[in-house]
Amino acid sequence: MERNGSFRRKGLFMSEMSDTGAEIRAVPEGYHAVTPWIISRDTAGLIEFVGRAFGAEEIARVHNEDGSIGHAEFRIGDSVMMAFDATEEWPDTPGFFRLYVEDADEVHRRALEAGATSVTEVTHLFWGDRVGRVRDSYGNLWWIQARVEEVEPAEMERRAGEREWIERMAYVQESLDHELGNRTR
Repeated sequence: MERNGSFRRKGLFMSEMSDTGAEIRAVPEGYHAVTPWIISRDTAGLIEFVGRAFGAEEIARVHNEDGSIGHAEFRIGDSVMMAFDATEEWPDTPGFFRLYVEDADEVHRRALEAGATSVTEVTHLFWGDRVGRVRDSYGNLWWIQARVEEVEPAEMERRAGEREWIERMAYVQESLDHELGNRTR
């Protein structure tokens, strides 16, 4: 397809006008500039998990001739994620994802009910978020996070030096260190 050459700058991305005058968007509607891919040993199971745990909505699923999933898309909140099945020869490639939600405690509980393992119990941190982590059965880590208060910079700095908040951060970091330290290379 030949481009008509009438480009317009939009941030880091280019868009152009079609021959009919309609704008061709560099990033399709409903997507963001960065879209994560998850390579999984069981993409169908992953889609079921994210649906039960995070309310994900499946958008598309394309099977290869051998029945494996060659491409899948699902939406969590306002973000699209893509996934496909790994081949036997490929190493595991778990992902790490931050998921902002309205109620971190409720989503953490649902993730556990859907089969995840808690890595970090939901903890209120000094900048105003409640943060917990789970590992799904495919090895992916999900940071489940909810903003529960807006904290002014001076208050944030004060909290960052208080024992209670320091201990909470230490727990959150140690739980991640423990999780990652138990993984094999």
